[in-house]
Amino acid sequence: MSLSSALSIAQSSLLATSKQTSIVSRNVADASNSDYARRTAVITSTAPGARSVEVQRAANDLLFRQNLSALSAWSGQSALYSGMDQLDLAVNGVDNASSPSTAIANLQNALQLYATTPSNQNLGASVIDAAKDVVRSLNDGTTAIQDFRTQTDSQIATAVDDLNSLLSQFQDANKAVISGTRSGTDVSDALDQRDALLKKIAEYVPVSTFTRGDNDMVITTTDGTTLFETVPRWVSFTPSAGYTAGIPGNTIYIDNVPVSAGTGDNTSAVGKLAGLITLRDSVAATMQSQLDETARGLITAFAETAPSQSDAAGLFTWSGAPAVPAAGTLVNGLASSISVNTAMDPSAGGDPALLRDGGANGAAYILNTSGSSYSDLLIAYGDRLDQPMAFDATAGITTTSSVSDYAANAIGWFESVRQQASTTADAKEALATRTAEALSNDTGVNVDQEMSLLLDLEHTYQASARMMKTVDDMLSALLDAVG
Repeated sequence: MSLSSALSIAQSSLLATSKQTSIVSRNVADASNSDYARRTAVITSTAPGARSVEVQRAANDLLFRQNLSALSAWSGQSALYSGMDQLDLAVNGVDNASSPSTAIANLQNALQLYATTPSNQNLGASVIDAAKDVVRSLNDGTTAIQDFRTQTDSQIATAVDDLNSLLSQFQDANKAVISGTRSGTDVSDALDQRDALLKKIAEYVPVSTFTRGDNDMVITTTDGTTLFETVPRWVSFTPSAGYTAGIPGNTIYIDNVPVSAGTGDNTSAVGKLAGLITLRDSVAATMQSQLDETARGLITAFAETAPSQSDAAGLFTWSGAPAVPAAGTLVNGLASSISVNTAMDPSAGGDPALLRDGGANGAAYILNTSGSSYSDLLIAYGDRLDQPMAFDATAGITTTSSVSDYAANAIGWFESVRQQASTTADAKEALATRTAEALSNDTGVNVDQEMSLLLDLEHTYQASARMMKTVDDMLSALLDAVG
């Protein structure tokens, strides 16, 4: 082997080692970056010497796609569960203190006390106050639910804007990958950026991808809607200024295709957008229907009756009074319009004795002919609160129940779906975490391995440097001999 060949081999070895060392150092520096994939310098032998051919980026498409799917599922479930917590506190308060169920129980107790001493008008006024608390819980609950739906609408609008921004950034990253691939330059950083954006996009909508020539990536949703192909598809949504009971929310469109929501507490909603839609149009809307049905049950239970007369709204009245709502049929927004009959409200100039005697709707409805000791009607009202009646099936719980049990069942229904949502959120979070860990273990940086490799490279560098020193000494000796 000639001295020039030996020198060339030593030089190429030093260059290759320098490149490898640079890559290892970069790996170590980005070891804590979850969006960074490990790099490896692929070295190919030449004649003579060795050179760095390319930088390889660690990748595992199967694990990456599993992680994207798990991220979407967790994001949708997390949006649902966190929203449920806010909704429960807004409507029912801490430990259900402001719930209709609690207010109805207090009303029953006040009725029982009044029935024991019907001549005591202070007790009659207490019943009216308890009834006002029931009305307040239903009115405020409706306001809280509709405000919550409006806020959720605003969150959807923000999420849509964020998704459009991410798709625009993805376009830039995809262009960088395509350009680098065509020119033969290292595109590892651009691929890292593109994958990081893809994970963020998957948090909003479920995604599926395939790669075309020049590393050009196409994104679709899992139901086949194109999200990105060369250019991003526009995601559109028009938020509502406010909501009322029974009014559905506006639809989110991806390239003019509607985004579907999931169902159930273990929601099939995948991605934050679908989770928010489920929260706005399913969970909150069902809760509103239950409040409306509770209000209808109360109006029915306290309705005044009389021979040859239609039943008329009594203690509790509403916008359609004096008529009583039809049995077993949901009236959207009834919980917002229910009120205490002013004819019985002393603060409005009314007489609480009308609750005891009847007659809020005229003389034909007066039942008391026995004087101030009459309690039959008060007892009857209390009994009606515990007697089964028909409820609309669309409200999501039992169709036959007493009013007091129905209000309690509404709380039970919500607590059940919230608990299930919490359990499922934990499970989906664990799956997302495990897939991320598996992906990191396969494509991420192990600092111990990198430091061991760095030590080997140091030895290689020392050997190459020693070879160059030897060749230099031999050349010097040869020149001295010639001279």
